Amino acid sequence: MAAELLPGFHWLGHASFRIEAQKLVVYFDPWQLRGNQPKADLIFITHDHHDHCSPEDVLRLLKPDTVVVAPEDCLAALQPLGAQVQVVRVGDRLTLKGVSVEVVPAYNVGKHFHPQEPANVGYVITLGEMRVYHAGDTDLIPEMAQIKADIALLPVGGTYTMDAREAAQAVARIRPRIAVPMHFGRIVGDVDDAHRFAQLVQDSEVAILPEE
Repeated sequence: MAAELLPGFHWLGHASFRIEAQKLVVYFDPWQLRGNQPKADLIFITHDHHDHCSPEDVLRLLKPDTVVVAPEDCLAALQPLGAQVQVVRVGDRLTLKGVSVEVVPAYNVGKHFHPQEPANVGYVITLGEMRVYHAGDTDLIPEMAQIKADIALLPVGGTYTMDAREAAQAVARIRPRIAVPMHFGRIVGDVDDAHRFAQLVQDSEVAILPEE
């Protein structure tokens, strides 16, 4: 469960990550960032909720050539920043700064927080030969069986997303080399959920990253 499994990966709390690979700095859902963070080459936003689409955090990371990738629902919040925004929806495939990007579904089953629509997304990005899946805010959904990833970043906090048990079932569908729990510790869920997830996962390594 050691962070040493994932050099270059930094969990910034909640669903926020910074990945440094292939001479790029990539962020997912930056929110409530602490300290001085490196400027971004790419920023991926999964949906328009305030804890995922945070204009003030995005602004901190911008440099002239930063590309922000986000669903259309985020555009009103991001455009005033002067950022270069690439609007995406479920099913899109594109390449940005040499990074292959697949936009995949993310939605709730049996609750209303994140309906199944093109504006709620997850991402599979390819950095070199490494495929990274950031699930966004989602429950356990059938589409996960089609996702191929080496590293899966999965919510475990419950209430608004999968809980630890469902996230472990997601790992069984995706079969990544390494699974990383997220979306706990601030709004819902705690570190016990991450450890419960680790105990339930079979056939994949689990890396519980320290919050930075």
